[in-house]
Amino acid sequence: MLVLAIGDLHIPDRAMELPPKFRKLLAPGKISQILCLGNLTDRETYDFLRSVSPDLQIVKGEFDLSLSLPLSKVVTHGSLRIGFTHGHTIVPPGDSDALLIAARQMDVDVFIWGGTHRFEAYELEGKFFINPGSATGAISSGWWAEGESPVPSFVLMDVQGTVLVLYVYQYIDGEVKVEKVSYRKGG
Repeated sequence: MLVLAIGDLHIPDRAMELPPKFRKLLAPGKISQILCLGNLTDRETYDFLRSVSPDLQIVKGEFDLSLSLPLSKVVTHGSLRIGFTHGHTIVPPGDSDALLIAARQMDVDVFIWGGTHRFEAYELEGKFFINPGSATGAISSGWWAEGESPVPSFVLMDVQGTVLVLYVYQYIDGEVKVEKVSYRKGG
């Protein structure tokens, strides 16, 4: 099962669009589910994501206007419980101890968060932590040194039983680069 984790789009406030090469990769019919980590601030991008997969799960980012979106959700694929949130409720933001506490509270094996606009993936105390970054490369104040800017990125997860293979897509110098990271529950 392929699951897309994407977030921090900020269209049109901080970015005009998804990189066209990303849009081309996100073809309808291949992705089973999308976990959107918030800041999906325009209808056109919402409609595009729904065309990629009708199973679009969204949590509220700090710039989302809808009051009905939850702050976090849990989905289950095989024996893996995957929790996701935007990240603005994690204090201090992006802190590994705070993320571990949130993952324990949600009783999940995989915890996905956003808000920093920076890709991360690591294992801590048997749990796997993923931040897909910003799919548009939108600037986020407080996370970037002067002259530094985010690399547009998203992650695609291939979930099979207790194994999650993570493919990180990054848009660097006009090209899409892909890296692979694996996680096995209990191993």
